[in-house]
Amino acid sequence: MKVIILAGGKGTRGKPYTEFFPKAMTPIKGKPALEYIIKYLQKFAIIDEIIILTDLKGLGGQIKNYFENFKKISFVQDSGKGTGGDLLHIEKALSGETEFMLWFSDNLCAINVKEMRDNFRKSNSIAEIATRSKRKEETGFAVVENGIIKEFREKPEIKLPLEECLGVYILSNEIFKIIGKKIMKKQINLSYDILQPLSKKGNVSAYNIGDKQWLDVESPVIVERNEKTVLDIIKQMGF
Repeated sequence: MKVIILAGGKGTRGKPYTEFFPKAMTPIKGKPALEYIIKYLQKFAIIDEIIILTDLKGLGGQIKNYFENFKKISFVQDSGKGTGGDLLHIEKALSGETEFMLWFSDNLCAINVKEMRDNFRKSNSIAEIATRSKRKEETGFAVVENGIIKEFREKPEIKLPLEECLGVYILSNEIFKIIGKKIMKKQINLSYDILQPLSKKGNVSAYNIGDKQWLDVESPVIVERNEKTVLDIIKQMGF
């Protein structure tokens, strides 16, 4: 199975840092966040190639310069036509694949790739999204009774009312035909234009990551603020 890593975002939330380097290159213990993701994915025997889709003509050139000597990695210039348009742009590179993994480069998580792939096959769905049903909050909470605070709970783990969708997917090659029908749109958003209609038909499955931690590594500030979580995740990854 091939993995497409989308690393072509503008990194708006990560500014001003992302004006100088892609958020995929956000440092963690002296290495880019993307390096942990790549080396983790390469631990799985079912992964035979990683394709990084980024703006090679812009800041994404830094990604190619850093990783071009890594084994079984190739690079493709992004299309600039949204997450869905990017997939259509890379269809030829996935010729012969019945399914592939899509990983957004700012998602740091030790997902069991094989287990997720097996779950996808059992579901007979067109798309599968990694989800979580609980998370550790960054802020403190209070137990309030009649306007009086009875107890403080610092950064508790809470159960979410709805499962949160993470930026890791497994997609059937059928997705290309579906995206192709939207080809006239300037921007094709994978979530809203493609997966939302599919979900209404029951064609999108979920893979809950359970007790695994997850973090959106959008900037050095987020990494510093969530240092313990970051260290826990890379430990779960085996680093």
